[in-house]
Amino acid sequence: MTDAPTDMPAGAPTAELFGGHRPLEIPPGVEEVDLAAAFGRLLFRASLLGSKLTEQKQAARAEQRELLGILVEVDDALAALGLDRELVALGRGAGLEATRRRLLGQLAKARVRPMRLEGMTADPDLTEIVGTESRPGVAPETVVRTVVTGFFWEDEVLRRAQVVVAAPEPDPEPETAPEPSEAAEAAEAEATEAVEPGTPEAVEAVEPEALEAPETPEATTAVATAPVIRVQPKAAPPRARRRAKAVAQQAKEAQQAQQAKRKN
Repeated sequence: MTDAPTDMPAGAPTAELFGGHRPLEIPPGVEEVDLAAAFGRLLFRASLLGSKLTEQKQAARAEQRELLGILVEVDDALAALGLDRELVALGRGAGLEATRRRLLGQLAKARVRPMRLEGMTADPDLTEIVGTESRPGVAPETVVRTVVTGFFWEDEVLRRAQVVVAAPEPDPEPETAPEPSEAAEAAEAEATEAVEPGTPEAVEAVEPEALEAPETPEATTAVATAPVIRVQPKAAPPRARRRAKAVAQQAKEAQQAQQAKRKN
């Protein structure tokens, strides 16, 4: 084992430890540097660089979002051209569809995917309602048709969809009782004037000739001995009584229904 050089201070690394390389020279004045202040300046510069890098990333993402939005509008234009009858008649429909599929493939690589919202409840964050349709048996605010397709970009909404939703079913109109007609009112009046059976009302029938006869003994005796005839009122037939009661009941129910309607 070789001895350490005599000109090196005690405890200094030997030449074997350096592997034949010369040690770095210490710049003059290093001992006088304030390490805490220098470290603080380095942290401040690192913070500035981090803020600048974040701003650059946000700007680049905004530009990418704008570009993807333009490509989505191009897809809308291709879809509209694919429905043009003249272009389809000229044989351009297949080419337009192929171009659109290629565009959608590139959008998928950029993590852009279309929304599938039919049958779901309309979400204000994802949809814009542009119309309603009456669909029996479908809950209100349910998407029934997409007018303009919406798109997601990663976990963000790139564009909201324009949809048509199911309209709420109209409330059933309350049934109104029919107004009593003049014939029903007349029948009710007749029913109230009809005499109920079992209520005798004596009506004395006096002959006018008997009152105006001359005052002779025979006439006086005949008038005195003549019996008084009491005529019983004729009872209404059963069918007429039932009809009168039914008409009166209908008129009463109609009146109650009108009173309840006025209260509501």
